Amino acid sequence: MNAQDIIGLFERHVIPNYARWPVTFTRGRGVWVTDTEGRTYLDMFSGWAVTSVGHCHPKLVQALQQQAAELIYLPNVYYWPNQGRLAEKIGAATGWDGRCFFCNSGAESVEGAIKLARLATPEGRVKIVTFDGGFHGRTLATLTATPEAKYQKGVGPLPDGFVYAVFNDLESARAAVDDQTAAVLVEPVQGEGGIRPATREFMQGLRALCDERNCLLICDEVWTGVGRSGKWFAHQHYNIVPDIMTLAKGVGGGAVLGAVVARPQIAKALAPGMHASTFGGSPLATAAGLAVFEIIAEENLLQNAEQMGAYLQEALAGVRRRNGHIKEIRGLGLMVGADLTVPGADVVKAALQKGLLINCAQETVIRFAPALNVTRKEIARGVELFEEALREVTKEDSVA
Repeated sequence: MNAQDIIGLFERHVIPNYARWPVTFTRGRGVWVTDTEGRTYLDMFSGWAVTSVGHCHPKLVQALQQQAAELIYLPNVYYWPNQGRLAEKIGAATGWDGRCFFCNSGAESVEGAIKLARLATPEGRVKIVTFDGGFHGRTLATLTATPEAKYQKGVGPLPDGFVYAVFNDLESARAAVDDQTAAVLVEPVQGEGGIRPATREFMQGLRALCDERNCLLICDEVWTGVGRSGKWFAHQHYNIVPDIMTLAKGVGGGAVLGAVVARPQIAKALAPGMHASTFGGSPLATAAGLAVFEIIAEENLLQNAEQMGAYLQEALAGVRRRNGHIKEIRGLGLMVGADLTVPGADVVKAALQKGLLINCAQETVIRFAPALNVTRKEIARGVELFEEALREVTKEDSVA
């Protein structure tokens, strides 16, 4: 099938809820993907940070192929090795013996975390405090936890029990917490919010506030978890321990996998019959998760994410010096945003035509989230293509 045939199939049979770019991909290796016409593209976004170890990493492919030939699915009324082994690896990586409930997506993991927080706190504590600029999913509860009207428009009534505060403003959070608060839910780095890292004072202050007010701290690490920040989990940069953490996206390297991770004393509240996920933590998905953890450890990808993230910000700073249309560069590890003075969608389109995959959030923020095993050479090429696209959109010549 050629590109026109594939796009025609979608137009006839798929609900058009995604604004899709007119390109059709058939193959991926590392940070490169190939379309039906044989053209290659440099993927500096990884599909919202999902392909964490690159497209079709040989070890991940082997793990999936081997597991698919042995056992693809079992319901969670039985035991099998992979799920227990992956939970052990996640728990060890937390440093606080996190216990896992497996699901399929970020929205599911945040839903589970909200439910667990309400179950684990005294009766009457039902409120969840979230922050402007945050994004937690597209189910009704996680949409309500996301305080942005464009996501909530037309789907009300929304669930009660959510209170909003200002991100990186501890006094705003303090004013939002009361005796009915079950938990404070925060992203260490806001993804959809435009790659906005929390300050150290804010995260440590939230931990102290939750301890003081006897409520729980939930870190939404759907974006930032499993090496993206240069540590296993982004909250580790702040020297805090959350009560609950959510994972998805990169944890399966592209396989469908999410998790709620909780401190042991909190996890006990999720008793048999209280929550479930039909496909959560299947033999196939957890085989992928195990492979991702092993690849990151064996290839020193935490260190690579830290070093390549610093290099990416340095390279983008060079673009900023040469082009006056970048207001700010911010990020943590291999999760970096360049805030522009021009519409980001125009730059994304121009970059696509040059063979570069990037993404825009909040109208003007270009997001970079390449695979954790990206090389210096690949980043340099990606930034070069980005600069060309930006220059084309802004009509600004390069300045030495």
